[in-house]
This record gives sequence, structure tokens and C-alpha cells, in this order.
Amino acid sequence: MEHASKAYQTKRKNKVRIVHYIFQRGNASKFDISNDLRLSMPTVLQNVKELTDAGIVEESGNYQSTGGRKAKALSIVPDSGFAVGVDITAKHLGLILVNARGGILTHVRLRKRYEDTFRYYQEIAGMIEDFIAENLEKIEDRNRIVGIGVSIPGIIDKQNNILIKSHALDVSNVSLHKLNQFLPYPVTFDNDANCAAYTELSEQSANVIYLSLNNTVGGAISYNGKLYEGDNFKSGEFGHIVIVPNGRRCYCGKLGCLDCYCSALVLASHTDGNLGKYFEELDRGDPLLRGVWNEYLRYLALAVSNLRMAFDCDIIIGGYVGGYLKSRMLELNRLVMQLNRFDFDTSYLRCSKYHMEASAYGIAMRLLQDFFDLLQ
Repeated sequence: MEHASKAYQTKRKNKVRIVHYIFQRGNASKFDISNDLRLSMPTVLQNVKELTDAGIVEESGNYQSTGGRKAKALSIVPDSGFAVGVDITAKHLGLILVNARGGILTHVRLRKRYEDTFRYYQEIAGMIEDFIAENLEKIEDRNRIVGIGVSIPGIIDKQNNILIKSHALDVSNVSLHKLNQFLPYPVTFDNDANCAAYTELSEQSANVIYLSLNNTVGGAISYNGKLYEGDNFKSGEFGHIVIVPNGRRCYCGKLGCLDCYCSALVLASHTDGNLGKYFEELDRGDPLLRGVWNEYLRYLALAVSNLRMAFDCDIIIGGYVGGYLKSRMLELNRLVMQLNRFDFDTSYLRCSKYHMEASAYGIAMRLLQDFFDLLQ
């Protein structure tokens, strides 16, 4: 009996590994699966057949032939599952719908001021359900929703679904059951920076620091491909590292926090809260905004240098500002190199692939991966 149980668990583990491999790659041949996962071809064939029969995997075309028979490309069936990502901020609600391949079907950002009230949770639950109904008209598709993931700026006790503290939302010790009681789907909650990091970590297993430059500064730490959350769920709170002793007062009450110098609001405040307009005016050569940018980059370079010295791994810069950094990385790289004498270059530093709705997309992707983990 014990032997049969171990055999079943091994078989299930192989199936999960195969479906994750196909999901991460987008498409894969049976030979790729066998070779890269070091599984025998009979094992691959049996598992692929079962996944195909279950409607999870399908043949999506042929690879280009290098001589002989063309290999079939295997992909995840797009409508075998769906996930909804939700991003709650102080003033907005972001919604995104993702299919089982990780493809974004649609997304929207709505103006909705956060308040810890029964009415607010009821209203956004209604907005989420309306969003689903508008974009998944068939009942059978709605029945394939694997869950709703909610990204929130703050420290979250996920085991008990409690928002311990959110400076951005100005609340403490909020039961997140206030929201999921209104939704007929499984609901998962996570910190917004962790959620955004999932989008960057899905294709790698290396150690990575994710630095999020939104209206607040946050981050996440990936160790061996898994997010390190800390003993008290507070890891990655890079925004509250003090970089200027006795400096500007932070909303957390301390002086000189990184958040005071590198949040998106630091830049957007110079153009009536419009970050896009700030960079447009910067590119036109506005000398005042150039001075603001130079100062911003100096503090950002200091933060990057400190994180590199502390963790000695790749650093990804994301968030609203990260979306505008790609064409300006040379400036940042120069400043980082002036501060860091332990590296020969800044090849460890890059911008994120996703910017707007990154947190909503990231938690939706995590839900899909959790769904695959539970395949029988």
C-alpha cells in the first residue's frame, strides 16, 4: 500500500512538473520535456496523454523541422482555466483577466477611493463580478475561474487573512474576510510588491531583489526562486530603509526613508500628480525637472548600491517609475558604478518587464501556478 502511494505521488509530481514546464515555456516538444526534466519518454508520453485528455494541454502546431518528422508543439489550453487579479490602492482599483496560458485577456483601472467600510467591500466585490460577467460571457468559462487574487499595499498575514498594517491605505489590523465574503470564488491576498515580483520571477530560479517604485517604495526578495517573506511578513520593506539621517519626514513617522526620495510621487508632484507628464516635460528639457531627476537618480543609485552590497544578486527595478527607466538606465548605471567598487559592471541591474497592473497580473499568474500544483 505504501509503495502504491509513493508511486502515485511520483506520478503526480511528474505531471505537475511537466505542466509547469509547458506553462513557463509557452510551448514545448515532448523531446524538450524529456531532455530538460530528465524524464523517460514513456513517462512523458503517458503524462502528456493524461493532460490532453483532461483538457489541460493541447498540440498547438509544429516546430520547424531540421530533418525528419516535425515535432509537435505542446501548449496549455487557454480556456482550461482563468484567474482574476485585483490591485487595491488608495485611489484606484485595477482589474485583470488572465487565461491559463498567462495571456492577458483584458484589464481596466477604475477610480475608487479605499475606505475600510462594509459598503466599500460590497461595492468592489460587485465591480469584480461585473468585470468577470462582461469578459466571460459563458457560464462554463466563469466556472473555470481558479480564483481571485488581491494585491494590497501593506503587511499581510496570509494565514489569517489580516492586513496587519498599510501606511498607504492608513489602516491596521483589517480582516480581509470583509471582501471575500461577497465573492463566490476562492480569494487570495498578498502584498503588492510581492505580487509584482511574481511577474519577474516566473521564468527564473535565481536569487533576485525586486525594487518597486510606485507611489510608495516597496520590494521583494527571491531566494532560490521563492519569495522570502520574513518572520513577521515584513521583508522587502525597502522604502523604509533610512538613506538620509534626519532627512525628510516619511509617512511612517521616521526621518530620511528611501520612500521620501524615490517614490513615484516625488517626481509626479512636480506636474500635478501626473507621472507621464513629468517625463514628457523632462524630455523637453525643463531645467527644473532635470534638477529633480538628477537628485532622484542619486538617491536611487544609493539604494541600488546598498541592496547590491547587502544581497549580492540581480536587482530588478519595477513599479510606475520602472516603466520610464529603460531609456534612462545609462545615467543610473554610471551613478551606481561610482558608488560600488566591488563590481566591474551593472549587468545585474535591469528594468521590469511589466509596469501598469503588474501587481494584479503577478497574483493572477501565481493563482494559475497554484492551480497546476494541485493537478491530480
